Amino acid sequence: MPNIKSAAKRAKTSEKSRKRNAEAKSQLKTLRKSLLTALAASEAPKTAAAYSTYCSTLDKAVKHGIIKKNSSVRKKGRAAAMLRKAAAK
Repeated sequence: MPNIKSAAKRAKTSEKSRKRNAEAKSQLKTLRKSLLTALAASEAPKTAAAYSTYCSTLDKAVKHGIIKKNSSVRKKGRAAAMLRKAAAK
């Protein structure tokens, strides 16, 4: 337990942030999995919608400081590459 009042407050806010960040990262993983399943099913409209949602959520995560910008760019690039590869088949 913290000895200083400000340290106790900081621990409280850190815990709230940790929970919020974990929830957002979990949502990103879920959206990525839905994109992968849509790619496996080879349904173009569903795949495009899943990709759009995934990219939008990545951008929001960057805006809120949950993930870094380069991480988002890398994930979007990999998702786009999978989309192009699926479209080529």
